[in-house]
Amino acid sequence: MKHLLKLLDLTGDEILDILNLADQLKYEVKHNIPHPRLAGKSLGMIFEKSSTRTRVSFEVGMYQLGGHPLFLSSRDLQIGRGEPVEDTARVLSRYLDGIEIRTFAQDEVEDLAKYADIPIINGLTDFAHPCQVLADLMTVREFKGRLQGLKMCFIGDGNNMMNSLIVGGIKTGMTVSVAFPVGYEPAGQVLEFANKANEESGKQIFTLCHDPLEAAKGADVIFTDVWASMGQEEEAEKRRKAFAGYQVNDKLLALAKPDAMVQHCLPAHRGEEITAEVLEAHANEIFEEAENRLHAQKAVMVKLMGDK
Repeated sequence: MKHLLKLLDLTGDEILDILNLADQLKYEVKHNIPHPRLAGKSLGMIFEKSSTRTRVSFEVGMYQLGGHPLFLSSRDLQIGRGEPVEDTARVLSRYLDGIEIRTFAQDEVEDLAKYADIPIINGLTDFAHPCQVLADLMTVREFKGRLQGLKMCFIGDGNNMMNSLIVGGIKTGMTVSVAFPVGYEPAGQVLEFANKANEESGKQIFTLCHDPLEAAKGADVIFTDVWASMGQEEEAEKRRKAFAGYQVNDKLLALAKPDAMVQHCLPAHRGEEITAEVLEAHANEIFEEAENRLHAQKAVMVKLMGDK
């Protein structure tokens, strides 16, 4: 693994290797065991989208690993004034040991990796959110003891979260069902991967539908996300109407397994994609998921930037 651009690029074993290391790093930090695996290393963090969890978890994670995080706002970089990505990549490769980028277009991340001589980590794009989904899978495994054979259900928009959860779930042996309104489907590249997985397995390991209640039947874990992501603020009212009925609430959870988990990548809009009651009832799982961003991303950084 040279970069983390999207989960489509990884094998199931590579994902599990990251999760295993994340578990180990979490154990060590909880037991005050120092792990300066990236001592003397520097991570540049490019942010073209605002962030709470991504920025704080990468900065703290790099610090805990003994390295130095460097926040790079697009407002402060020449890339924000039109410098080509390939030039930025080649310059930063001479200063840094790795780059994390949180931006809009997946192509920008792919181009950065094409021209950089150092590892590139996708902190989020409109297409994929691999770091979040690694944390999600880590959390499900913590609470359920396994991933293989579990049913994951995503209710909502065919956005970067749905894209990455479909891929991550299937690659780690889960059955995946998704429900979304007409016109809000996941990316074609992801649907192609999921349909191929159905064909190769000879089983229905991936199900796509427009009925959230149908999708939630027998689920071990229910995922949701905001209806309007960053950059879609002007569509917010239109999306509220389109997604009415796609809320994670008690009625929907009644169709899942009695011990079903609920996961939300946050921030949550209570009363829209999830009720306040459901969020609070599953707050322990949801905020453990948020914490696990720290541990999963540390594992990614060690895998990519640590001494081989």
